[in-house]
Amino acid sequence: MSDTSSLMMPSGTDTNCGYVALIGAPNAGKSTLVNKIVGSKVSIVTHKVQTTRSLIRGIAIKDKNQVIFVDTPGIFAPKRRLDRAMVNTAWGGAKDADCIGLIVDARKGVNDQIEDLLDRLADIKLPKVLILNKIDLVQRDTLLALAQQINERVKFDETFMVSALNGDRTDDLLDYFAAHMPRGPWLYPEDMISDLPMRQLASEITREKVFLRLHQELPYASTVETEKWEQKEDGSVRIEQVIYVERDNQKMIFLGKGGKSIKAISMAAREELGELLGTKVHLFLFIKVRARWVDDPERYREMGLEFPV
Repeated sequence: MSDTSSLMMPSGTDTNCGYVALIGAPNAGKSTLVNKIVGSKVSIVTHKVQTTRSLIRGIAIKDKNQVIFVDTPGIFAPKRRLDRAMVNTAWGGAKDADCIGLIVDARKGVNDQIEDLLDRLADIKLPKVLILNKIDLVQRDTLLALAQQINERVKFDETFMVSALNGDRTDDLLDYFAAHMPRGPWLYPEDMISDLPMRQLASEITREKVFLRLHQELPYASTVETEKWEQKEDGSVRIEQVIYVERDNQKMIFLGKGGKSIKAISMAAREELGELLGTKVHLFLFIKVRARWVDDPERYREMGLEFPV
């Protein structure tokens, strides 16, 4: 996400580096936690479930330890092809990691989704950490009982109680993971906070604004792709993005009366992209109808997902 070609990674043989996969039910707070630990926005966050679609990697440094947090899509019972791709990606990210962090919304406790997760986790032979999130909204006695209940189902190496939103105990969590990363060289330069290409991050930011603006099921029937990225002579950036929808009537909803909705989405995305890039951004959004884009392998490649057959 930045020009790191001139920076050197730590030399020597005393560095540690590894991957931590964060899994959980939708809206458990995985993206919020990654952003808080990394110290910058690398994964979009909305009030709607299943916002994260692909693996987002946030990179944190603690002393001579590099911890790569993998924000996975929320795991749920898949109904569509896109759902299956997201769930497969989440479990694939978990199994490829050095450590797994299960994030549980402490307000919801153990529901059917958590039961299913615990069943799957029991068969994965990797270090596992339980992270009870949103502790600022739950009484301590309830938290202790919940931690005991979950650890009786699956033995976790450690249990943390955190608030990803306000940062309570997230430093302790980073300290723990840093101390348990395998010996090895850093995989990313020191000032790199994510391996997400800027074009894809720009698409994600616009998709976040779509979710926040359209408070219905419509965002799930859409995807955003950055088609053009041009650096202008005055230092500004021209970005052209396409929002793909499945039907003509969806296109009209995205536009809104007098183009009000698409203008609001564009303005919000342009403002955040300008802050992120530190320069003026000229953002142009186009809405295209592509019937059954959810069955198009190319769209999955753009999202960083494997196409499920």
